[in-house]
Amino acid sequence: MKSVHICVFGASITWGAYDAEKGGWVERLKIHFFNQEDENFASVYNLAVSGATAEYLLKRFDVECEARRPDIIVFSIGNNDSQFLKSEDRNLTPIEKFQKNIEKLYEKSLKFAEKIVFIGLTGVDEEKTKPVYWNEDSWYTNEEITKYDSAIEKFCQEKNLKYVSLKGVLKPGDWEDGLHPNAKGHEKIFEKIKPEVLSIFQEIKD
Repeated sequence: MKSVHICVFGASITWGAYDAEKGGWVERLKIHFFNQEDENFASVYNLAVSGATAEYLLKRFDVECEARRPDIIVFSIGNNDSQFLKSEDRNLTPIEKFQKNIEKLYEKSLKFAEKIVFIGLTGVDEEKTKPVYWNEDSWYTNEEITKYDSAIEKFCQEKNLKYVSLKGVLKPGDWEDGLHPNAKGHEKIFEKIKPEVLSIFQEIKD
């Protein structure tokens, strides 16, 4: 029986940054599907790159998908796009351009996958992200992240796509550095996303 292929695209949070226990929420998803019975097996590919934006993802998207032939594509992208550059008084990616980029990602996805999922954005602990410790010019704020998250949600509603909200999932103590979740935070994200991906997986298998 053909294995279902699940490709997950994103940036450092999706890659698994700061989860020293199990390597992030995508790795936990991979372990979950690998431990299922044969008829429920799926191959989960973590294709996230630290620092990625939607525009950067567009540049490599076709090559990644052509190599893996996904049945399900999961996008978890946008936090870096929302990043506020203090010295320039602007977001890294203007919201209008971000909206166009996610639409382009969706259009590209239609060539490869039967099912497409967008994961909502995580909030931040602003005491540690205004600015982040590694770049004094880089600010991540919940206000800006919410704008980009809302753009994703609205797009999914228009296209009748699965949108998995992460609003309120992370609480104080769930972040390692204010932006990236710790192991407990990744576990909470995994538990939120798992049933949503499982339901889509079952639709394909049935």
